[in-house]
Amino acid sequence: MARIWAKFILFGMGFYVRVETEEEIIENKSYMFVANHTSMTDIMLMLSVVKNPFVFVGKKELEKIPLFGFFYKRTSIMVDRNSSKSRMEVFERAQRRLNQGLSICIFPEGGVPDEAIVLDEFKDGAFRLAIEHHIPIVPLTFADNKKRLSYTFFSGSPGIMRVKIHRFFDTESVTPESKKTLKTSVREVILTQLLEFNK
Repeated sequence: MARIWAKFILFGMGFYVRVETEEEIIENKSYMFVANHTSMTDIMLMLSVVKNPFVFVGKKELEKIPLFGFFYKRTSIMVDRNSSKSRMEVFERAQRRLNQGLSICIFPEGGVPDEAIVLDEFKDGAFRLAIEHHIPIVPLTFADNKKRLSYTFFSGSPGIMRVKIHRFFDTESVTPESKKTLKTSVREVILTQLLEFNK
């Protein structure tokens, strides 16, 4: 339902998705999907592009948005960022979902950054989960979401939304000590692509 809803909303707003893939996602395999966060359309675009069943890890406040919140809380692991207990419970709930064969999606910037920022610094959560559960990290670059529908009133326009699915990062041999290097490498892939898209 969420995937159909997402495609309907994007199409209804005049957005057309174009995907470039460097490595194919295997059906029925668990992954950690990460992407840059620029707009509320990021959630719909991720649902539209990724075919494997997955759940978001996202902030609890979004469940209050009419209609959007209905789908969001049914496809998400909610986290209250002001509660350390809630942040710890995310890992337990993610473990249960991974055991069910699902994938996880996190926007590692932790929120939508200021529009002047091309790509904010990444938080550790997605990488810690991927390393602990030995699942590949799949970086995606959303090139046009900020241009198509930003948080600035009366901005944006219909058109193509370009998505690049990059080569996966294996986590089997990554140690908690080398997590920072992995995080930096994933961020660099997305940042390089964003700069390339927006030349």
